Amino acid sequence: MLKQLFSKLTLIDRYILKRYLMTFSAMLLLFIPIGITVDVSEKINKILENNVPFGKVAAYYLDFIVYFANLLFPIFLFLSIIWFTSKLANNTEIVAILSSGISFQRFLRPYIIGATMVSLFALLMGFFLVPKASEGFKTFRYMYLKGGGRQEMRQTNDVFRQISENEYVYASNLNVESKTAYNFVLEKFDKNKLLYKITASSIMYNPKTKDYSLMSYTKRTVGELDDKIESESNKKMKFNFEIEDLTPVVYIAETLMPNELNEFIEKEKKRGSSNINTYLVVKYRKYSIPVSAFILTIIAVAVSSMKRRGGMGVNLAIGIAVAFTYVFLDKIFGTMAEQSSFPPLVAVWIPNIVFGVLAYYLLKNAKR
Repeated sequence: MLKQLFSKLTLIDRYILKRYLMTFSAMLLLFIPIGITVDVSEKINKILENNVPFGKVAAYYLDFIVYFANLLFPIFLFLSIIWFTSKLANNTEIVAILSSGISFQRFLRPYIIGATMVSLFALLMGFFLVPKASEGFKTFRYMYLKGGGRQEMRQTNDVFRQISENEYVYASNLNVESKTAYNFVLEKFDKNKLLYKITASSIMYNPKTKDYSLMSYTKRTVGELDDKIESESNKKMKFNFEIEDLTPVVYIAETLMPNELNEFIEKEKKRGSSNINTYLVVKYRKYSIPVSAFILTIIAVAVSSMKRRGGMGVNLAIGIAVAFTYVFLDKIFGTMAEQSSFPPLVAVWIPNIVFGVLAYYLLKNAKR
């Protein structure tokens, strides 16, 4: 398929597309080792203090490569296009191309083809590679590199969850490792009417029998005239939840494939989770980041296609400023959506909308 595509392109198209893909790949290969080196220098003391096995460290840095590349994808792409397009402009190659009668829109065609290829790669990576890499990356950092990280991975105190349309669970404390919950309360309603309430000083999951042991069990069933109360010191029951479901890790959405993420979000909506916006931001970013490849490509070409007095340095300075502004806006609005009622879909797409308008303006002026 790629051979057929290249065969239909002109010599100039193949030349620019080859430079596009090679420069982007070189930028990734250049910055990823630098990122690993910086991370190792910052984390080596923690790794040695915790006696982390070499195998886990090696796996962490494999995950780090995918996570790091996905995180800084817009910057890598933007700078690579600025770099090689500025070289074309400084060598007056662009002037020669446009002087031959080729329009600026036609000149953009190999860039758009390159952006399509990179966008598809980013989309597939975000769907299939990034979730697994994020799980390994985040888990390692919480387990070995953050002080108190194991406690911060989950909400373990004062956990309140809706586990179905009419059932609610509360626990003052959870221990995921031992699959135990303390000061447990389960309430079942029929619309706004309480049907019954179960309390226990603690519940523990039994893997063999796949049920729970409730200590100091009490069940109060609400009647029309009086309530029925039953108590036992130790009672076994089955519930339609697991301890992990009551308190998922804080980064759970980043570790799920698209179908799993959609099912998880629907389940959390039914449970009344307060973190829905966080999960939606992760979902929408999987689609917004690939689209940014087209927008940033157009901006980069428009900025760097003219020969400047300051040379390539001016274009790179502009490129770095624009790329970091994009990442900054993405983080700011993403955090706003996670911490407030700001619509996640709007927050995630605002950077693309703003820079899309900028791309249109620059393209219009560059054609002149």
